[in-house]
Amino acid sequence: MSWNASQYQSHCSYVWQGGESLVDLLAPEPEEQIVDLGCGTGQLTQQIAERCATVTGLDSDRTMIDQARVNYPSSTFPNLTFQVSDAASFQLPNPVDAIFSNAALHWVQPAESAAQCMAAALKPGGRLVAEFGGEGNVSTILTALQNVSGKANLNPWYFPSLTAYATLLEAVGLKVVFAHLFDRPTPLGEAGLAGWLAMFGKRFLPEISSAEDWAHIVSAVEKQVPQLYQAGEWVADYRRLRIVAVKSQA
Repeated sequence: MSWNASQYQSHCSYVWQGGESLVDLLAPEPEEQIVDLGCGTGQLTQQIAERCATVTGLDSDRTMIDQARVNYPSSTFPNLTFQVSDAASFQLPNPVDAIFSNAALHWVQPAESAAQCMAAALKPGGRLVAEFGGEGNVSTILTALQNVSGKANLNPWYFPSLTAYATLLEAVGLKVVFAHLFDRPTPLGEAGLAGWLAMFGKRFLPEISSAEDWAHIVSAVEKQVPQLYQAGEWVADYRRLRIVAVKSQA
């Protein structure tokens, strides 16, 4: 799977803007070592670094990391670095104080592997602060896309329930101290639903090769979900799972 980092940065700012309050929940402190797991093009990584923490942004997609390095060069941001690394297999040379992750963990399977890696990467008493798609996320859009494409079980993501994910974290030694599954309707900006489908849905229909055929798919999906067009803009039916967990001191 490969991303179009420039298109992502231009049309999907709602991804990191929706996660800005998560940085407040992380509450980074000076001298802390923090990892931003699934950092994308680095906007939230840089916000964490602004609070004087030393931050490493990790993402499995090289184009995202390349764009993040252009956005925030080490010469200007000496406490901020970016590396290509997979959330399901990453290892750190030294454990860190915190792992932050926004809108990334629903892409990672098996989720158990990511949980094990995160637990191993944290110091005793270190914390995980994460938000990603939870049970029911974009269900209206996915149902329409499946109806239009004629494909069943099109959902490629991991959208767990609160209980399922808390249980998974507890099994690897991360004690959940806060968990919230909530609806967060998300305006999709100027690119609208067409832009969202192009960025996040097109890869699951590789047989649709022509622009004309893809435009037909987009139009058909839009006609199935008129309830998502609100006050002159498209709004995705996001449902997010926000988690804070702490690694056991033992």
